[in-house]
Amino acid sequence: MELTLSVFLSQAGDHPVLLGILALVIGVTIISGATDAPNAIASAVSTRCLTPGAALALAAVFNFVGLVGMTYISTAVAHTMFNMVDFSGNTHQALLALIAAMIGSIGWGVFCWFWGIPASKSHSLIAGVTGGAIALNGLAGVVLSEWMLVIYGMVFSLVGGFILGMATTKIIELLFSRVNRQRGNKVCMVLQDICACALSFLHGAQDGQKFMSIFMLAIMMTAGMGMDLSGVAMPMWLMIFCAFNMGLGTAVGGERIIKSVGMDMVKLEAFQGFAASLSTFVSLMLATFGGLPVSTTHTNTTAIMGVGAAKNPKSVKWSIAIDMVKTWVLTFPGCGILGFACAKLFLMIL
Repeated sequence: MELTLSVFLSQAGDHPVLLGILALVIGVTIISGATDAPNAIASAVSTRCLTPGAALALAAVFNFVGLVGMTYISTAVAHTMFNMVDFSGNTHQALLALIAAMIGSIGWGVFCWFWGIPASKSHSLIAGVTGGAIALNGLAGVVLSEWMLVIYGMVFSLVGGFILGMATTKIIELLFSRVNRQRGNKVCMVLQDICACALSFLHGAQDGQKFMSIFMLAIMMTAGMGMDLSGVAMPMWLMIFCAFNMGLGTAVGGERIIKSVGMDMVKLEAFQGFAASLSTFVSLMLATFGGLPVSTTHTNTTAIMGVGAAKNPKSVKWSIAIDMVKTWVLTFPGCGILGFACAKLFLMIL
């Protein structure tokens, strides 16, 4: 199946609900750009390797490159998103449940952004979609074997990010122990700029595929093709569309999250910022090729915690970190209940 823009417009003419889904995908993608994408560049800004304006522009560009580039290499994350829930049954009801799921995800994202909490847009989307699927098909709407990949990814990103952050900091301190501090900081600043590009690339690769998969799911249900992604190519116009909206969200709302993650929680030196960025990059790369839908927010934030704890546990403002963890824990039930409730409401009245 090749979904050209003309094919989509033709389907939207026959099924106007697709335009509503498109609008919601825009909303989800913009909020991801405002809440998730800034995590990739937060360390570089906090250590003054990049100015906020330059970092936000860099994030927008490399989110696009990552979304397009990784989609051509591997669509493992998109496959996981497709396979973790079952929206089978009446097409009209399935589309209503999908719309409700995205409304719940958007509501949660706006709430967290308003309070400057770097909540995972990925996990809120997954939870909302799961709640919508349960409202439609009960517990049969959840494919547990695939859904467990989300749990594995969450544990991997949290534990892996923290441990790698601590270990990488110690290794860098050892390697640079005999290097002039000023020269070492200059080297780390250059390396951190490179890591910021790489992290923005991987954020686009991870989150871009998730949002495109939801949109493609709606298209395939409308066309009566079920939920089989095999043989389906992600269209270039959709990649450009998602990347543009993600970049727009980053430019408009990214500064609030950068302040919370990169400046308020831990004060970082150049080498620590590089350690955090490198740890996040390694974790995201492994997860992306493994098909684990992990959160850039969780991975980078815990890596920064690990870097701070490696130097002195007291240097981490644990009260801020604890507030973030509480939000992460509440994301799955919160968005799941929102998605479920909205879906039930829509199914009753529409």
